[in-house]
Amino acid sequence: MKSKNGKIFLLLGIMHTVLGVSPWAFGKQFVLFSNQFFFKVSEGLLEFPLLNGKMNYENFAAFWFVYFGLLLIPIGFLIDFIESQSISIPKIFIWSYLVVVLLGVYMIPFSGMTFLMLPHALYMISSVK
Repeated sequence: MKSKNGKIFLLLGIMHTVLGVSPWAFGKQFVLFSNQFFFKVSEGLLEFPLLNGKMNYENFAAFWFVYFGLLLIPIGFLIDFIESQSISIPKIFIWSYLVVVLLGVYMIPFSGMTFLMLPHALYMISSVK
């Protein structure tokens, strides 16, 4: 039986990205970003509080929410390719994934990290040979 971990990563990445740009999440911010052709969506270091800047937290969250979703997509393709070659996913990747997910669960307990990614990471750990 072939694993579907790569497809799970792909699905999570697509869901994260689509939700992020939807009107229910950060659609308003992405309309503003598109008005600037997605160039300079923040003031960068000028928003940094240490430099007396004022951070735009909604834009910051919108960018990173969608960016994380986009990062999951190539990871999904890579894991899917590895699995299609009947090669085991490297244990260091699986353990690193679990650590990143656990950190996310600790930081934001009521999130997709807890309800989607943690069960997936535990499933991957349980299938390590």
